[in-house]
Amino acid sequence: LEEGGRDVTEKPQRFSAEILFEDAHELALNKPAGQVAQPTPGRVGESLLDVATAHLGHPAGLVHRLDKETSGVTVFGKTAERTAALAEAFRLGHAKKKYLAITGPGLPASGTIDLPLSKDPSRPGRWRASRQANGIDALTTWERLFSGEFCVVALHPQTGRTHQLRAHLAGIGYPILGDSLYGGTGDTRCLLHAERLEVLGRTHVAPVPADMQAFITRAGL
Repeated sequence: LEEGGRDVTEKPQRFSAEILFEDAHELALNKPAGQVAQPTPGRVGESLLDVATAHLGHPAGLVHRLDKETSGVTVFGKTAERTAALAEAFRLGHAKKKYLAITGPGLPASGTIDLPLSKDPSRPGRWRASRQANGIDALTTWERLFSGEFCVVALHPQTGRTHQLRAHLAGIGYPILGDSLYGGTGDTRCLLHAERLEVLGRTHVAPVPADMQAFITRAGL
């Protein structure tokens, strides 16, 4: 498109994702923040699934998804058999996950959140963590790693619900910094990173991205 002699065509954003592991059966990538997990209507730029498929030269087996602003470990099956096995492990809750997040100050040292999740009728795309609605079961445990003007927290989702960690932390009054959908403050993206994933006997670890590493360095961790 041209406007006043100036090219205003929206250029599709291209992403590169670090390969964390690859063998004959599966591929693990470190998803960058800002990249969608799979193609969506009206998206601009490559999805992580596009990147994985281009790398393999054939369709990658998508078995789980991270939110657009969330970074970290994502695994794909390279064969139909491995894709099915990975999908079954996630479905049965056999995949062990660890996330890192940055919240505001005051988060207790550790705890469990078992608030059910339901879609928020007042705000499309948002989930409520509340016992007042007829929601689906969700369970998250956490350990605070640092407490000061902000908190660094390790999160261990025991279920795999949409927006579970974001909604759960908001539900107890400690939304993730930068998560505007759930009340998080700060001029940044939602500071949530899928650091570790253990599934089918293999463990993948994704390096912490620079925006979150800045907080971790300030915390002296």
